[in-house]
Amino acid sequence: MTTNEAPQGLDVAHLAQTGEALAGTQLLSDYERLAKACQEPAPDLRLNWQAVGEYRALASGGRYPALHLRADAVLPLVCQRCLGVTQVAVAVDRHFVFLPDEATAAALDGQEEDELLALSRRLDLHALIEDEMLLALPMVPAHGNCPAPVKMSAQDSGFGTLGALGALKRH
Repeated sequence: MTTNEAPQGLDVAHLAQTGEALAGTQLLSDYERLAKACQEPAPDLRLNWQAVGEYRALASGGRYPALHLRADAVLPLVCQRCLGVTQVAVAVDRHFVFLPDEATAAALDGQEEDELLALSRRLDLHALIEDEMLLALPMVPAHGNCPAPVKMSAQDSGFGTLGALGALKRH
């Protein structure tokens, strides 16, 4: 089913039971924290997402309600080499398995590849998408090849040969 917005109150158990898929395309501005991480996002910039309900078996045993989340967007980020804007494709493709309670999720944490969460009556899918996209941002965004030469010196050629410290020592 295609929807305009990621639900803030999703019944994961029902979604898993039906195997239903939800999908949408939303404006980046709907994801406030993610938009703030971007450099001058275009007003029509969009984020695509899909959430599929399923049951997944854990290595430790048992089958539990799960959610397969995919999301992607091309985001304008600051290149850490030239400080210009670079368009970076950011994508998420993760499985979340929902266990009966926090204690069970904590006990199995680290033993499973999938993310383990406690099953709640209503999952804020919108917040989950935003959290996962923020975690997927590159630590050091950069152009493949910067469009302008990158200055490799902090000294201004017109400043003089002694620099600021040398000028202070003379006085």
